Amino acid sequence: MKCPFCGNTENKVVDSRVSKEGDIIRRRRECDKCGERFTTHERIEETLPLIIKKDGRREEFDREKIRKGLDKAFEKRQVGVEQKEAIIDRVTKRLRDLGEKEIKSAAIGQAIMDELKNTDEVAYVRFASVYRSFRDVNEFMDELNKLLGEKK
Repeated sequence: MKCPFCGNTENKVVDSRVSKEGDIIRRRRECDKCGERFTTHERIEETLPLIIKKDGRREEFDREKIRKGLDKAFEKRQVGVEQKEAIIDRVTKRLRDLGEKEIKSAAIGQAIMDELKNTDEVAYVRFASVYRSFRDVNEFMDELNKLLGEKK
């Protein structure tokens, strides 16, 4: 593992912890050269379905794209990294459990919206406004009204 501070590849593991779900190992490492400490996360490499985009292109599943979308949706909200990672893990598990070789990107967007609806309504509305590509304020208000109706 390369040190993010000095680039040295020699380091030692100081501490290891398994996540609550048991699928990620968090390791604290210390660089042998500069002495700085850093954290790595180890997870099983899994085969996930190919994603079929709206225009028909196919691409590999990318956790980082979900993370970026969540970062935008949760901007200036009181949601920690662990909570975002848990959402990504649940969405990933949901896709894996489908057992499909290919899946439409809309299914991923819907899975994320389902998670956000139960986590943070502001983030849900932010994500929905981009994901659903509202054409005007009326479509946006319809989505808000649906959310408010479900809340009652």
